Amino acid sequence: MIEVLRIKNLALIDDLELEFGPGLNVLSGETGAGKSFIISAVNFLTGEKMHPDLVRAGCDKAVVEALFVIDGEDLVLRRELAADTGRSRIYVGDVLASRETLAGLRPKLLLHASQHGQQRLLQPGFQAALLDGFLPDPAPLAARNRLARELHDLGARIRDLDAKAAALEEKRQFLEFQHAEIEKVSPLPGEEDELVARRAALAESRKAAEALSRAQDAIEREPKVLDVLADLHRELLHAGAIFPEFADDAEAVASFRHQVKDMAARLRKKPAAATSAGDAEAVEKRLFELATLRRKLKKTLAEIVDMDAAIKANLDFLDACALDRKQLARQETALAAELADALLSLGAARRQAADALAASLEDILRGLGFSKDVRVLFDFSPAEVYAPVAAPGEALFEERARILWRPNPGQPPQPLDKIASGGELSRFLLALMSLSAEPGGPTLIFDEIDAGIGGLTLGSVGAYVKKLSATSQILLITHWPQLASLADRHFQVQKTVEDGQTSTRCRRLDGDAVAAELARMAGGGEAGAEMARRLLAAES
Repeated sequence: MIEVLRIKNLALIDDLELEFGPGLNVLSGETGAGKSFIISAVNFLTGEKMHPDLVRAGCDKAVVEALFVIDGEDLVLRRELAADTGRSRIYVGDVLASRETLAGLRPKLLLHASQHGQQRLLQPGFQAALLDGFLPDPAPLAARNRLARELHDLGARIRDLDAKAAALEEKRQFLEFQHAEIEKVSPLPGEEDELVARRAALAESRKAAEALSRAQDAIEREPKVLDVLADLHRELLHAGAIFPEFADDAEAVASFRHQVKDMAARLRKKPAAATSAGDAEAVEKRLFELATLRRKLKKTLAEIVDMDAAIKANLDFLDACALDRKQLARQETALAAELADALLSLGAARRQAADALAASLEDILRGLGFSKDVRVLFDFSPAEVYAPVAAPGEALFEERARILWRPNPGQPPQPLDKIASGGELSRFLLALMSLSAEPGGPTLIFDEIDAGIGGLTLGSVGAYVKKLSATSQILLITHWPQLASLADRHFQVQKTVEDGQTSTRCRRLDGDAVAAELARMAGGGEAGAEMARRLLAAES
């Protein structure tokens, strides 16, 4: 149950704190006062979305927090809504949590019936899902859902495979032509850059070799440098005998001549790296092949390498496609057989649950003012679950339920969504909610579930809600004083204007305040006051 609810800076609510108790908690007030919005805040806290425009004007964020008691343990939930981004933060205890976490907690916290719920009750799909919620054993439904999901995923894979294969098959010849053209050249990643660098290195090597040849020619052409240096050395030796300052020059010339002689020997041998023409012609030829391929395909060499890899992958895919499809077809056949068995089991389980649920609903509806002859039936019709994609075979169908009923004797059963009035739907939804409720379980929220009900029927509904509140906490929004008078705690919701600001206020009523609110709900005046006195006297 929910013990404390606090709402800050949400719509017209600046700061509101409510302490709910066990049993029946009633919220009343004028239309538009904000009763349903308090329930909307509870729904937001337990996982539903809310637009950031609902953050109170001038505030950065709205905050909703509550203290729940589940199985005797306290649970604090808090959710914040940012005005600027619309993002929300969720805290379970003091730990940041996700909406998925809240979705898992919500069934333990709340069961919500509203006029919107009535509209959902009119939808055949919701009716079918409703019955599944009352299956005695959820295993057949879980198996059906798992197998159907796997089959739909498998079918999608098969369709994707077929579509890709068909598209590639149309381009097979072109792909093979492109692959052959690329294969003739067989470019390698980064090859062109390496060849350009090699060509530049060979050009520099060739220039160096030519320079060495010219150096050798300079040494060996007439008059030869070595002979000139020998003559110079001889003459300096003669001069040095008379002029000593030239003796050192003679030694220097002799040393230089030896260096030149050694250089000449090395020049005749020529270094291999410097003299080799290498594979310059082969490099140029390869660069031309690569350039021709680039021009032909209008792509860079890197793009061509990647394209060829993709072409090979696509051609390999086409070659393996038939085998893959056979394997997927075998998987589909096996899963379809499992699903067929699961659907048979589920169909039997649904019919069994339908009989039990119909009987329970009839008992409750009789207590809510319907004829003793009221009948509820579930009509089953086939609905396709899966149609084979790869493997030949018939589509698989399940039995899907739709609610039929006969509220009055002398009528044939008809679909609930065709003949039920608003008041009848209200009571029908109340009956369903009561079947879902567990003693000490989630809080039951009835948001104007009494719409379209009056007279003696209203008394029956009130008695049933009061009986239900003995084992479940109920939050009830109502405009009927007959229902409000049954409250264990009565809260009045009002709009107020202070300093030009409109706010929603909510206060718990006691004593005379309860009587005054019941009188207002009854129409006011002496007649309203008299009705309030009768209602309170009946409850005392």
